Amino acid sequence: MAAHRPGPLKQQNKAHKGGRHRGRGSAQRDGKGRLALKTLSKKVRKELSRVDQRHRASQLRKQKKEAVLAEKRQLGGKDGPPHQVLVVPLHSRISLPEAMRLLQDRDTGTVHLNESGNTQSFMLLCPRLKHRWFFTSARPGDLHTVLDMGKVADTILFLLDPLEGWDSTGDYCLSCLFAQGLPTYTLAVQGISGLPLKKQIDARKKLSKAVEKRFPDDKLLLLDTQQEAGMLLRQLANQKQQHLAFRDRRAYLFAHAVDFVPSEENNLVGTLKISGYVRGQTVNVNRLLHIVGHGDFQMKQIDAPGDPFPLNPRGIKPQKDPDMAMEICATDTVDDTEEGLKVLMRADPDRQESLQAEVIPDPMEGEQTWPTEEELSEAKDFLKESSKVVKKVPKGTSSYQAEWILDGGSQSGREGDEYEYDDMEREDFMEEESQDESGEEEEEECETMTVGESVHDDLYDEKVDEEAEAKMLEKYKQERLEEMFPDEVDTPRDVAARIRFQKYRGLKSFRTSPWDPKENLPQDYARIFQFQNFTNTRKSIFKEIEEKEVEGAEVGWYVTLHVSEVPVSVVECFRQGAPLIAFSLLPHEQKMSVLNMVVRRNPGNTEPVKAKEELIFHCGFRRFRASPLFSQHTAADKHKLQRFLTADMALVVTVYAPITFPPASVLLFKQKSNGMHSLIATGHLMSVDPDRMVIKRVVLSGHPFKIFTKMAVVRYMFFNREDVLWFKPVELRTKWGRRGHIKEPLGTHGHMKCSFDGKLKSQDTVLMNLYKRVFPKWTYDPYVPEPVPWVNSESSSVVPQESME
Repeated sequence: MAAHRPGPLKQQNKAHKGGRHRGRGSAQRDGKGRLALKTLSKKVRKELSRVDQRHRASQLRKQKKEAVLAEKRQLGGKDGPPHQVLVVPLHSRISLPEAMRLLQDRDTGTVHLNESGNTQSFMLLCPRLKHRWFFTSARPGDLHTVLDMGKVADTILFLLDPLEGWDSTGDYCLSCLFAQGLPTYTLAVQGISGLPLKKQIDARKKLSKAVEKRFPDDKLLLLDTQQEAGMLLRQLANQKQQHLAFRDRRAYLFAHAVDFVPSEENNLVGTLKISGYVRGQTVNVNRLLHIVGHGDFQMKQIDAPGDPFPLNPRGIKPQKDPDMAMEICATDTVDDTEEGLKVLMRADPDRQESLQAEVIPDPMEGEQTWPTEEELSEAKDFLKESSKVVKKVPKGTSSYQAEWILDGGSQSGREGDEYEYDDMEREDFMEEESQDESGEEEEEECETMTVGESVHDDLYDEKVDEEAEAKMLEKYKQERLEEMFPDEVDTPRDVAARIRFQKYRGLKSFRTSPWDPKENLPQDYARIFQFQNFTNTRKSIFKEIEEKEVEGAEVGWYVTLHVSEVPVSVVECFRQGAPLIAFSLLPHEQKMSVLNMVVRRNPGNTEPVKAKEELIFHCGFRRFRASPLFSQHTAADKHKLQRFLTADMALVVTVYAPITFPPASVLLFKQKSNGMHSLIATGHLMSVDPDRMVIKRVVLSGHPFKIFTKMAVVRYMFFNREDVLWFKPVELRTKWGRRGHIKEPLGTHGHMKCSFDGKLKSQDTVLMNLYKRVFPKWTYDPYVPEPVPWVNSESSSVVPQESME
């Protein structure tokens, strides 16, 4: 039997549509602005053939190669600045004068000597190689000179010993240079030809193996003969340059000549004329100038004298086309006393940046700050007047009982007399304690630690300072106690806890509980500048540097900067042999704010470093002294204060300092009693953010006295009934993970009944966390004293600790 098949006239019903009915108008409104599915999902991509792909890759390689070659030709060429090379001997046995003599090859080119103080330098002009070098030298023991010269040097030439490579002082110098940011470098060995022939190969193998730890995949060049010096010069000229971001975005200049013109009013201040080659970016006269180690200054004008070291003296061409060069204002009158001197640009008072570093606070602005002393005195007088209460109480009633009697209540049948209640003594006591609380944080931390007396041992060395040894021992004990019992403090018995910790608060959760960053700001926050969006401001400034053409002296020009209001001490330092280096500041970089830096402790330093100790900062191109705060490096909105600089994790250092746009390297030094600087930590600048909250935590501990399953009587956390009632809303926790809260006080000696979420163990400890926001101290000082030169010590591995003592 055949199956039935439907014919062409079979009825076809429409499928059922679920949901509400949509008309044509609603469908058009919902689909307004949308593209068709076919157009939306289609990838607009031009497919290239295999030949075209190879051609495009070849073009990209060619462009990159041409860019590298153009950079090499400009550096040290006739249109660019001289190739600045810093020579650093890393061992005490290396002869620096011998190395500089070999590099002064008269056959290679013309040598111009320039000796000033301790820094020996010379210019080497080589027309045959179309290159010119400017060689400077610095000993590793002179810390500031090495770091400052490393900021502006194009290449660092390290001189190694053939047997040991570098000593402890050289190793310490390398650690500082690596942390600051190492430009292009070259390794040269001096004295290997003086060894016997059989030992030369073994010495080179051992030295190459030792160098691989710090300089992997780098070749060792020799510097013993004039021929080897010529090969070294060719290596320096053809080497690919490594860039340092913090100096490539700013104009900087190394002073070849300095002149000082004192002002008519005061001989201690005057105009400083700095002559040198422009590097990095174009110098604008309206921008501020930072002289490393001396502060920020304004420029008056920029002159363009003749190049004192031309590569081709016979046919000197103008540096730029006159039409392309910078125009001189028509109102400027050029008085040239020397032939060939030309004024490029004079400062415009309307466009020149101000030296204002701090905000002048307005007392009528109504900022959220701590009350002033006048307001506190007014409140004190008001409280004294309103604290007197007259009540009728039964005869013989104490002041404590009188507080519980309400006004207008029923009186007993006995005759009463007027009782005058005055709590002036209690008010005075609370005011004294509040003043103690508003004092320095060191007093708080000193109260929290219980340190025994250090035992005096018979010291075999008479040069050891006993007082310094005792202070260091106490620091070690405090650091050890902080590691064993983090943030735990002893509740004082002579001061009420509600007064001692009156600025602290409890938090349900340190991570999620809200905390307003604008709450209870100190007076110093009225003096600083703050960005509405620091990241966007930084991006816009960097984008302007890359895209916008700035008027001024271009890279490679030999110019003279006229810097106004400069103290005479700057010239004295230069005449004593210290290098003079100037950086042009970006917008806002002269203003004070709160800087946050991520650092890690240097493994070579083991001494405890406490928060708010004075440290020396090398932040980018700046150098200053300040007392920082240490806090944890987390992604939350609140960050816990660290009382010591720990060695096992990265920490954030918070300090008041001038604004600096990252990236910028950070080095932290500590000055010892003998004047030497010890490297404490290294890192980088993270942000400029005054709203980053550093929260100090204190932990009050108590001990279970009686335990009834989930209920317990706790003692020794407080010592009076009022403190228990005051801290009753704060949550409790235990070291073994229990959570609880205070039910009620028991008696008058601080015992309290507490309930927990589980059974409490007798060996457990009950804790209460209290929090307070802390701020850094305003201890910024741009002057950093010169360190004592290091002494080589064979017994020290990284830092010559023995000789430093």
